[in-house]
Order: sequence, then C-alpha cells, then structure tokens
Amino acid sequence: MREITYRQAINEALHEEMARDDSVFILGESICHEQWDTHAGLVQRFGRERIRDTAISETAIVGAAVGAALAGYRPIADIMFSDFLFCAADETLNQAATHRFSNGGKTRVPMVIKTAMGGYGSGGPMHSQCPEGFLWHRPGLKIALPSTPYDAKGLLKSAIRDNNPVVYLFHKMLLDNTGRVPEDEYLVPLGKADVKRQGSDLTVVATSYMVTMALEVAEQLEAHGLSVEVVDVRCLEPLDLGTILASVDKTGRAVIVDEDVSRCGVTAEIALRIMEGGSRPLLSPIRRVAAPDLPIPAGHLERWVLPAPQDIADAIGGAMGIKEPILVKGASAEPGFTVG
Repeated sequence: MREITYRQAINEALHEEMARDDSVFILGESICHEQWDTHAGLVQRFGRERIRDTAISETAIVGAAVGAALAGYRPIADIMFSDFLFCAADETLNQAATHRFSNGGKTRVPMVIKTAMGGYGSGGPMHSQCPEGFLWHRPGLKIALPSTPYDAKGLLKSAIRDNNPVVYLFHKMLLDNTGRVPEDEYLVPLGKADVKRQGSDLTVVATSYMVTMALEVAEQLEAHGLSVEVVDVRCLEPLDLGTILASVDKTGRAVIVDEDVSRCGVTAEIALRIMEGGSRPLLSPIRRVAAPDLPIPAGHLERWVLPAPQDIADAIGGAMGIKEPILVKGASAEPGFTVG
C-alpha cells in the first residue's frame, strides 16, 4: 500500500486498462491538456490514436463513443464538466442507455462517460451541478460515484471492463485527497456499497464528496456520545440496497446525504427504498440533507445552497431527538439548508 491522491488513482486506472486492452481509448475536449490532470502521461505512452482530442461538442464526443462501442471498442468519453453532459442527453439517454434493450440483447455498449461533478469551487450554475439523480432516473446506465482514491481506481477499472454504459462521476473537491491504494491490481465491483465507518446509533447513507463530509461530522459527534455509521453508496446503479438496509435495520435511524437537489433526487429515492424494504420499524423519521430546489449561485453565495457539515450534524441531532444544535467544525457560522 502507498498513499496517492484521488486524481493519481484515476490516472493509474487509465494507464493500466489501456495497457491491458488495446480496444480502450479516450476521446474528449483538450484531453491531452485536461485541467483535472487525470490524463497525465497517457498521450506520451499511447499516442494520439488512442488519446483523441475533439471539438467542443459533447454531442459528438458521446455519440462517437456509442458508435465505437457498438463497433467493438471500449471508449472512454471524457466530458470536462458533468453539467455539459446534458448537451449529449440524446446520445446518453436515448442511445447508449437503450441500445442493448432495443436490440434484444444482441448488441452491447461497453463505454464509460467520465466526467467531473460538484460544487464548492464557486463555479456557478453551469459548472457545479451533480447530475446523478437525473441520470439514475433513466434505466440502462450504470452510475459510479467514488469517494476515495481506492474506490476511484477500482471502480474506474471495473467500469472500463463492463459491457454496459457506465457514467463515472468523480468529484472535483476530492481530486487532491489522499488515501491508501494497493500497488497490485485490484477491482472494486460495481454495485457494492461500503461501510466506511461503523456505528450503532444512526446510519448516514452518503454519496461522493458527501461521504467525506459525513465522516468528518461523525468523528466530531463521537465526542458527544453519538455513534454514527457511514455507508458509502459508491454506485447508484446497481444500488446495493442490502448493505444500506442491513445498516439501517441495525441502528434504527437514517440520514440520507447527497449534493444534488432534494426534489426527485437521490435522497428521496433511497429514503423510500428504506421505508419499503426495512425489516424493523424506524425509531425516528428519515432525515434528508441535500441542496434546495434552486440553481447553484455564483461565487460565495453557493454556501447558502450546497450542503454543509452543520446541516448533516443538525439532521443527525434531529433524528436522535436532540433539541439543541451540536456545532461542528467546518460548518458555516450562518444558517444553511437542511431538507427533511
């Protein structure tokens, strides 16, 4: 094991899979000089035939990837910001997601859409969104959301090898986070959640950057006598509902945390699945922490919209029946939004 960053983990996965399989190639806007630095060294090693710069056209990038996948390649369509995946909605939702089904299983679309998501960088409404709920609504796509370097590498390798279209959403705020990653090859299976922290009083089910935030809050709440379990979803599709239900059945309480908006979103869907599938009565109503139903504003105003550590702490306290707020570090001194 060694400590590497989240971005290095993504880069290692790409190097390893391209070396292992000649059918893997990457196409996207300015990927030879990509701003997230996840493609370092790839063009020097594999050449411009397999690291292909494109025009600024998400429609063309994803559409070409669909065609290449149908022709037997394993393309990785790189979309610099996940916000602009909506420009390629037809190619993603009506082509990649449905092709295998509409052809009776006779075709397959083994492709990855790799894209950066998330706010907290003052990027404004068109560079800060989290599209996981929108994508999850459409059957036919697998969706991976790594929260650690270990998961970032293992999930990407599994996504590249999968015979279905996978949307791989990495969070910009996690890129410089470090973590232990094996030097030997390994895979993280798609559709397997991970209990990142054991606890007995309450379960927090979280996605992507919210996992990091939830873990920080859980550690601080331990000093107040609260034992919080944190479940990292890791993949929305396939969703490992069994791990989530096992944790909530153990603790009897749940808080669902996702950066996307609350309406018709991930927090709502997971909360209802817990209600439908749990084997014991809950000790308190499920609480949700998500963004309110607003576009993400520019600059410092985004802190009034995006979930904050204090929002998670307040939701946990409410689920536990604690009347007075427990203040946690890293939270804004001014009120944020807690939905639920």
